[in-house]
Amino acid sequence: MKKILVVDDEPGIALGLEIDLRTEGYQPEVVADGIEALRRAREEPFDLILLDVMLPGKDGFEVCRELRRSGVTTPIILLTAKTHDAEKVIGLELGADDYVTKPFNPMELRARIKAVLRRAPPETPDLCRFGDAEIDFARCELHRDGQAVEITPIELKLLTVFVRSRGRTLSRDHLLNAVWGAGTFVSPRVVDNHIVGLRRKIEPEPDSPRYLVNVRGMGYRFDA
Repeated sequence: MKKILVVDDEPGIALGLEIDLRTEGYQPEVVADGIEALRRAREEPFDLILLDVMLPGKDGFEVCRELRRSGVTTPIILLTAKTHDAEKVIGLELGADDYVTKPFNPMELRARIKAVLRRAPPETPDLCRFGDAEIDFARCELHRDGQAVEITPIELKLLTVFVRSRGRTLSRDHLLNAVWGAGTFVSPRVVDNHIVGLRRKIEPEPDSPRYLVNVRGMGYRFDA
């Protein structure tokens, strides 16, 4: 039985989600503020977190940011009343896996939950070393020559996808779906921009990449 942490301070919505999730065969746990959500998500492994953005204590963006920075990789679906694409993108940039806008259709939310759980990633090695770079996935850290290098949640998610698919060419659409989430209205050019940033952090010569290579007309491949 999949365990889902529901974080929402509106009692009616929280109760409705709890009942619906139990009916669907999940094991939900409900908390009503961001501080409690951080505590529970860190101390117990959940299969998914449904996270409202507008919360007392800490908002959903803060909770998402702090969980990813502390190494919690549990899939997160943001529940947000905000409708601006920029705000949705912020959540995804902070490490959320998907978002649903309130008021939401329960059938859509069920489908999003199933989709996120289906694409829950296979095991990732705790450490990946290549050249003078070392990625510590357990601690969400990147080091070059023993020195810490700042890395964003999106960059870490990209590296995670590449490491799991080492040697395979991945299209921009594949990377968009895997990192930003299916149905996200983000230009494929965003992938290119993040790849450029990643190369500066992991490549000996970013303009002549050895590890994160471009496959002309097809996408990118991780060779390490």
